[in-house]
Amino acid sequence: MADSKKPLLIKRYASRRLYNTETSDYVTLEDISEFIREGREVQIIDLKSGDDLTRQYLLQIIAEHESRGESVLPINVLNDLVRSYTTQATSVVPEFLAASFEMLRDGQSKMLENMTKANPLAAMPGMEAMRAQQEAFMKAMTGRFTGMAGTSPKGTKGSEAGDEGLDEIKKQLAELQDKLSRLGK
Repeated sequence: MADSKKPLLIKRYASRRLYNTETSDYVTLEDISEFIREGREVQIIDLKSGDDLTRQYLLQIIAEHESRGESVLPINVLNDLVRSYTTQATSVVPEFLAASFEMLRDGQSKMLENMTKANPLAAMPGMEAMRAQQEAFMKAMTGRFTGMAGTSPKGTKGSEAGDEGLDEIKKQLAELQDKLSRLGK
């Protein structure tokens, strides 16, 4: 397994083909985009000159996503970025953007962490009744199938157990609908 802390080295050949040094195969911009989405850092180096081309290729990936309608950057932000190249603000903009994205990443990870700790849906009104209704439904379904094994040819024992379960489900469904209608008012 490759060390995911170390940037994945991609070499660009004179033919402009991109070569993944870890897997010894050629990759596309979409492959590189996928590596990045998976959390991997990449470094793209020109094989002949040794120049770091990472920034150029990352911008190209962004441009391709934007041109396909996968817009993340609003027009006003793009305009501000272009303006920042022609003003004295260029020294502040990279640090500001880096800090902003770091805050966004932290916020997203904290939100995901909180969602997995406690299920927010469990606190919604009516969810307990819905859970109980699902349990009753499962009991009725499994009871019907297990109850049918010992039935007479007419099936009276199995159908009686099924009717009881169905009545319970209908009752709980009516209660749930009543609660939901009261919530809607």
